[in-house]
Amino acid sequence: MASIVANLPPPLLVNGRRPLLRTLRKFTVSAIGERELRVAVVAKATGESSESSTSLSVVQSVQDVWDKSEDRFALIGLGFAAIVALWASANLITAIDKLPLIPSALEFIGILFSSWFIYRYLLFRPDREELFETINKSVSDILGQ
Repeated sequence: MASIVANLPPPLLVNGRRPLLRTLRKFTVSAIGERELRVAVVAKATGESSESSTSLSVVQSVQDVWDKSEDRFALIGLGFAAIVALWASANLITAIDKLPLIPSALEFIGILFSSWFIYRYLLFRPDREELFETINKSVSDILGQ
């Protein structure tokens, strides 16, 4: 059983009205203390969450690969190489970050690239559709569909 408790700020006002309180009647709502400055919302869920089912499917797929593998020594070596590569890349990024002017230059390049990406793919509807088509094509190529 999972529980979520949230303290919300004062009710949202849209044109002087309070639409948030009207929509919260479906949920368990109680005022904190005697003040009306904050509203507490408690949501409780029972049953299987989608997050745990996906983690179980990932674990199951890893177990299937391990069981089907004939060369387990190579899988262990591949896992060790992945851990070493992750450690080395983290240390490389830390070393680059300590150099003077390099972090600022890389940050500026990142801002320029992000601005170009937003202008090229996200600003206009036809460009967004082109981006979605490219992403869907890449995903289908990777999954072999």
